[in-house]
Amino acid sequence: MAVYTNVTLDEVKACLKQYSIGDLLSLEGIAQGVENSNFLLKTTDNTYILTLYEKRVKAEELPWYLDLMTHLTGKGISCPVPVAAQDGTVLQKIAGRPAAIVTFLLGKETKEITSDQCFAVGQAMAKLHEAGQDFNQNRTNNMGVQSWEPLLNKSAGHGHDDIISEVRPILEQVLKNWPSLDQLPIGQIHGDLFPDNVFFLKDQLSGIIDFYFACTDFLAFDVAIAINAWCFTEKGQFIPIRSEQLLAGYQSVRPFTEQEKAFFPILLTGASIRFFLSRLYDWINTPPDALVVPKDPKAYLYRIRFHYAAQENRL
Repeated sequence: MAVYTNVTLDEVKACLKQYSIGDLLSLEGIAQGVENSNFLLKTTDNTYILTLYEKRVKAEELPWYLDLMTHLTGKGISCPVPVAAQDGTVLQKIAGRPAAIVTFLLGKETKEITSDQCFAVGQAMAKLHEAGQDFNQNRTNNMGVQSWEPLLNKSAGHGHDDIISEVRPILEQVLKNWPSLDQLPIGQIHGDLFPDNVFFLKDQLSGIIDFYFACTDFLAFDVAIAINAWCFTEKGQFIPIRSEQLLAGYQSVRPFTEQEKAFFPILLTGASIRFFLSRLYDWINTPPDALVVPKDPKAYLYRIRFHYAAQENRL
């Protein structure tokens, strides 16, 4: 369960006194997610999500995420909206953690990915990218290309040196060929558009959640992350029709530039390395008694192998 910090009902009731959203009816921990403590909050007025931000999310960056969600909602993107307290603030403190209440989106994550859903995801991502173009605040991608080699080095010496030795030369090649900032379109990206962050209602995409990896980076890198997340099985089998439909959905709204097409194989490999490394680091460093189960990094090792082999075949 993704609840790192427990809260009492009295703490939540005290917080709700600062809002005009009714009285507390129930509070339930949410199992999904790996970064923050999330709760389903029901009041006499409506249903909300209460999030307590844990150590990986920097408190000083929280206004950026919340402002981005507010901006995107104003542009017609279906995502959670931060709820303001009576004094206009959206950030509170509960159980010693920064906290916010956001609106609840109807829908559920898909249990069986279809090509039609992938098309819808591509469309939604392109619309999000367009909607973010006039959001004038920027945020560096803390999990961007500059972080990968240090993260790989931190993971060495913990019993996984065989796969680290396999990934290191591939990473070196990616770093050597990574595009410079002036080569590809840049904007606000979601950065974590996995199936558990997209909701569907009656086969229609109903919203996007969890913007706490959002940042300013290459738009096409966001698409590469989504291809890795939606178009492979956990054993690393690539499903071409999903990729084709996700790219078709995206480009029906925002076509790739020729430079994006040229760099996309490198972006795909980089995206697979990024999530392999974060999963490997969490696998090594998550305490045995933690309430969250770290995700197996091997699923992304399989993706790295696939993308690297595809690049080799192009040479």
